[in-house]
Amino acid sequence: MAGEQRKLDDVLHARITALTERGDREADAGRFREAMALFSQALGLIPEPREEWEATTWVLAALGDCAFQLGDFAAAHGFLTRAVRAPEGLGNPFIHLRLGQAQYELGNEARAQDELARAYMGGGPEIFEDEDPKYLAYLRRFMDGI
Repeated sequence: MAGEQRKLDDVLHARITALTERGDREADAGRFREAMALFSQALGLIPEPREEWEATTWVLAALGDCAFQLGDFAAAHGFLTRAVRAPEGLGNPFIHLRLGQAQYELGNEARAQDELARAYMGGGPEIFEDEDPKYLAYLRRFMDGI
């Protein structure tokens, strides 16, 4: 079953969606710790092995984003590394953006370059629009023509 993705039954999907929607509202209000608690609850509802479920990708991405917003770059890196390995995670521009930013903040320059380049190639310059300009400036040092 490796590499396959599975869909949750409707009832479980609805429970996870309700938690993540509440988490999104908390994150939108800048309450990232509260959001993380809700996203963690949602992750806990996903059956093992979690890597087979599509929901895992978006819940881990949300956890990684919150950790990044809180400045916990090591935790962000952990969540986002797991997200990129989950269904539809590899190639997701947002996941690569946040993972690249976390790598940058952790001083992992080669990994930061790779992940930020993946974000740019998948999402274009627009993906950097609402981000600190230092990330795009950093990427421009290594990529011609952007």
